[in-house]
Amino acid sequence: MTGQADRPPSGTAADADLHLHGDAFARGARDDLAVNVLAGGPPPWLRDAVAAALGDLGAYPDERAAIAAVAERHGRSNEEVVLLNGASQAFWLAAALAPRRPVCVHPSFTEPEVALRAARRPPRRIVLDAPWPLRATDIPDDADLVVVGNPTNPTGVLHGRHELAALCRPGRITLVDESFMDFVPGEPETLAAERELPGLVVARSLTKLHAIPGLRAGYLLAPVPLAARLRAQRPAWSVNALALAAIEAIAAHPEHAEAITRETERSRADLVARLAEVPGATVHPGAANFVLVHLPAGAAAAPRLREQGIAVRPCASFPGLTADHVRLTVRDPAAHERVVAALRAQPAIRRSLASMR
Repeated sequence: MTGQADRPPSGTAADADLHLHGDAFARGARDDLAVNVLAGGPPPWLRDAVAAALGDLGAYPDERAAIAAVAERHGRSNEEVVLLNGASQAFWLAAALAPRRPVCVHPSFTEPEVALRAARRPPRRIVLDAPWPLRATDIPDDADLVVVGNPTNPTGVLHGRHELAALCRPGRITLVDESFMDFVPGEPETLAAERELPGLVVARSLTKLHAIPGLRAGYLLAPVPLAARLRAQRPAWSVNALALAAIEAIAAHPEHAEAITRETERSRADLVARLAEVPGATVHPGAANFVLVHLPAGAAAAPRLREQGIAVRPCASFPGLTADHVRLTVRDPAAHERVVAALRAQPAIRRSLASMR
């Protein structure tokens, strides 16, 4: 059985751990492989666009140009676009619609569950088994909200678009979190341009690939009536003038994302190859800008790495994963070599190496 409903996390995380994010582990680290945001900050043209928007701070934000830019990018109407204060706002808007039988597919980003619990709509968990493929039949027929990531954080699994489309039906909202889809070359499995699937909501983030997590910029795409319902849940002026300038500029520079995607593919292959040299490690390469790995005694790895200035993301807080799962964000080869060397020096891994001789 691939999906198991209402199964508790296989780790020891309490509900409070659902609030954990990678930045909690990365502060002050020399090598940050915990935060799944592109290193180096935003490109110069994006910095310039945001700086130019400083002159607009005396007026209330005007979303129209940014909405039109997003709509054109995906072949949608303006009415199908809802701008967001970061893609995670989509989960809170969906929770505000008060679904009666929500479902969250795990292992995955836990913010949707946090939002639903805050709205007093605790979801059922569908916990997939490794290597975490999703089948439409895993989802209960009575679910009226389904939240699933694609590619999924932290496993990196890229689900097929036809499997996700099969989840869509009248009376159900299917929210597909595509926050890492722009790291996938050509985006073959995206549903962003699908206009006919009932209840489909696609959430996109602009903060990961463009390195602007402090700015909070994203959007969702949905059929016009559903987009209007979600838009109505936002606070007034939900997206500020600087974020609007960033959204418009990013839509005008698709070549930047294409170049980063190719570079990320090469760097991920480098990280995967190096991790394969770690005794006892099980590597899940995925399709995003991070890699999930299961390590011998992985629970001890993160704090020991942190002592050496290396930050990684422990994954016990993700339902369906354990304390021995660790997520590593793709960086440059030198950083990859440092983290792999540090892992190979771990006592548990050295014992694994000795047992292989």
